[in-house]
Amino acid sequence: MLNIKLVFKMFWREFKAQKKRMFLTILGIVWGTMSITMLLAFGDGLRNQLDINQKGMGEGIMIVWGGQTSMPYKGLPRGRPIRFEKDVVEFLKERIPQIEMIGGEYTRWGQSVANKSKMFNRMVNGVYPDYEIMRNMIPEMGGRFINQLDMDLKRRVVFLGNELADDLFGANIPREEIVGQTIEINGMKFTVIGVLKKKMQMGMYSGPDWNRAVIPATTFHGIYGHRYFNNLVVKPRDLSKTEFVEKRIIEELSGKYKFDPADESTIGVWNFIENVKTFNNVMLGMQIFFGLIGGLTLLVAGVGVANIMYVAVKERTTEIGVKMALGAKRFQVMAQFMLEALLIAFIGGGLGILFSVVITRILGSIDINNEALLWLGKPNISTTIAIITASILGIIGLVSGFFPSRKAASVNPVESLRYE
Repeated sequence: MLNIKLVFKMFWREFKAQKKRMFLTILGIVWGTMSITMLLAFGDGLRNQLDINQKGMGEGIMIVWGGQTSMPYKGLPRGRPIRFEKDVVEFLKERIPQIEMIGGEYTRWGQSVANKSKMFNRMVNGVYPDYEIMRNMIPEMGGRFINQLDMDLKRRVVFLGNELADDLFGANIPREEIVGQTIEINGMKFTVIGVLKKKMQMGMYSGPDWNRAVIPATTFHGIYGHRYFNNLVVKPRDLSKTEFVEKRIIEELSGKYKFDPADESTIGVWNFIENVKTFNNVMLGMQIFFGLIGGLTLLVAGVGVANIMYVAVKERTTEIGVKMALGAKRFQVMAQFMLEALLIAFIGGGLGILFSVVITRILGSIDINNEALLWLGKPNISTTIAIITASILGIIGLVSGFFPSRKAASVNPVESLRYE
């Protein structure tokens, strides 16, 4: 049996004999561990933040636009515009049961939005109630989004983007005090029913949500008389069947508007779900890259551990010979040196992880107001990162100890007793 207590005693004796070399080796392990842990932590923080930013536009949705035919179809000429009338929402909902939510969206740019003496030119949207969930338009406390009653009664109510609300009422005014106030859109009075909760938005197709005014689609249609939606927003029930839903949408619309389903210029679809999959693959690649860089740094430190163990084998040749002459087995000699190498690796690794946790906690507690830094997120040491780091440390410790221990176990007892 291997005496673990004896291994620790031998390690401590070696540490006192080689203080400077052991200290530098452990320091190298600490630095290498911090490198890989911090790189993975920053990569994980960046991935988490970008994931939040992507969801700012909505989660599990598709944006559908009408285009123009590029080929003749059943006697109809090319060049016909494909536009979505308001009946298309119910048409697709009835024919494609895999759609969970769908809504049309009206858009009008450069509209006058005013509060007393303050006036700004902003985008105004006419939307359906489902838009709140599909496009992540979450109101601040005290407010709400457009509901079905607003639609049915064609109410003149407005939901404001948070920055537009700041422009109109001032950044220091509590949001609940803004709710119920009256503003003017193109000279017509609207009652504010809610203000957008601040969010990060990485994807967008008609400008950021925080700078727009949103009104009921029926009210928008009654005021502006738009016959066609600018686009549709669709949320499938099952995110694994998004390609199927996209294909069915094109098939149904081709029958309704008489165009060839193979004509790619007629319908434009931004499949945001597929974009998220691509984004996740890119972020995984980045994290692997960060891990490789940190792992190479840790590998250099592992070379230092191996050098220490080779020196230990050389200086303890006589001791090894005595042990083997007294009946010590080859695996016992190897295990002793491999355990010592693992001990060095885990002492340095433990200190490196400890320092990394302290640094990430400090960085996480800092209130970041810079918009650019907000997009980078805050470093996060997850359980996965801890497991990866510990696994790499274990592998490096084993490899660093294996070759010196094999050399120690191959010592000839007779020759080693004559070694000076």
